[in-house]
Amino acid sequence: MKSIIALLLAVSLSAACAVGPRYKRPAVTVPEQTRGQIGSAEAASLADQPWWEVFGDDSLKSLIDEALRNNYDVRGAVWRVEEFRARAGITRSELFPQIRYQGEWSRSRRSEFVQPGSTPVNLHDVNLGLSWEIDLWGRIRRLSEAALAQYLSSSEARRGILLSVVSEVAQAYFELRELDAQLEIARRTTEAFQGTYDLFNRQLVGGVASYLGVSRAEAALGTSAAAIPNLKRQIVAQENLLCFLLGRNPGPIPRGRNLTEQALPPEVPAGLPSTLLERRPDLREAEQQLISANANVGAAMASFFPAITLTGSLGGVSPEVSDLFQAGKTWSVAAGLTGPLFQGLRLKNQYDVNVAQWEQAKIQYESAVTNAFGEVSTALVAHQELAEVEKQLARSVAAYQEAVRLSGLRYRAGLSSYIEVLDAQQQLFPAENALAQTRFSRLFNFVQLYKALGGGWNTVDPGWVRPPLDSSVPKTPTAPHL
Repeated sequence: MKSIIALLLAVSLSAACAVGPRYKRPAVTVPEQTRGQIGSAEAASLADQPWWEVFGDDSLKSLIDEALRNNYDVRGAVWRVEEFRARAGITRSELFPQIRYQGEWSRSRRSEFVQPGSTPVNLHDVNLGLSWEIDLWGRIRRLSEAALAQYLSSSEARRGILLSVVSEVAQAYFELRELDAQLEIARRTTEAFQGTYDLFNRQLVGGVASYLGVSRAEAALGTSAAAIPNLKRQIVAQENLLCFLLGRNPGPIPRGRNLTEQALPPEVPAGLPSTLLERRPDLREAEQQLISANANVGAAMASFFPAITLTGSLGGVSPEVSDLFQAGKTWSVAAGLTGPLFQGLRLKNQYDVNVAQWEQAKIQYESAVTNAFGEVSTALVAHQELAEVEKQLARSVAAYQEAVRLSGLRYRAGLSSYIEVLDAQQQLFPAENALAQTRFSRLFNFVQLYKALGGGWNTVDPGWVRPPLDSSVPKTPTAPHL
């Protein structure tokens, strides 16, 4: 028995090659330089920085920390990784002999009609069984390779979820700060329009103003005042969204830097386009899916060949326990060969299914790569152009503010009516809102660019937890009152 096992083991080890195609990354067209990148392509990339170095707002960092610990998608992704790790272990276990044990005890007595004077008989049965499929053609190895790739794919998917959570929290926080800025603008504008309306009312009572001026002032006041409760509603909704991302019940969100204080670099290094394939978790996930599909093709091909199995048993059957491995000892060993002969093209069709799935995975990978280059290019161009938009809008706001100041001086000098002041104020309100929205668009696009580049790809900590904060860092401020 030992010689047979050794012989079969030597045969299985000598068959080092598994049938089926070896995996090779599909050839994809990689641009020499990302469209929209300023200057020549360099190896350094924004994605090389961990998220806690990219964002400078301490309140935002605390929120991201909490989300990475408690976010529902993150917690679910952890257990999906564990699930596929265990599945890979199950598949790999088929490479090894399966050993089982069995024990049985019985007490019986034959009928007096069959055997007069029979007495009860005890019977002990102990058996140790072995079964092993010799993976001569690599079917099990291919299945194990596919399961391992699925496990690695789930791990990359988890990194993708971590990056998405960081991005979503940052975007939601910046949108909240934009709403705060708009609320401040609305309150300031409403206060100014209230003063204009009160002035026109006094002039109307004094007989030096018309109903037209009062009506225009009241309309402007109503428009700006109506924006305040609407913005409060949106702020509460945005805070609740952030709370959901943090995995906690609705409540106020602490604020840090205001919208204009959030840091934005003038230029963003995108890195070499070819390295994007190694940085983005969604591309790495798609490639692991392709590796799994490739291995399944090999497993389907191995199914055309016969399977060699080895079975054996060692045990004993005896009325007495002491005789189980003496006179009652039993053993057996057998080797079997089974293979397909005629199955109505089932194996061929199964092979065709796996080939078709590999082709689909290949197309999905190529599509994901092409889309990734497009996302990076779009975000890079937007980073540059939005900066110019903000510059011009800031110029416009400054001009409107100067118009309000000059119209006030002209009115106090008796050179114009207060209608000029009202007109200047009405033009300033939407211009300030447009500037705040553009600032948010720049911050939003910066987050999208960090995500598109695969930000934090080299972070060692599997949970993306940042280093402990220095005790000298000031406490996080509380949320403002609405």
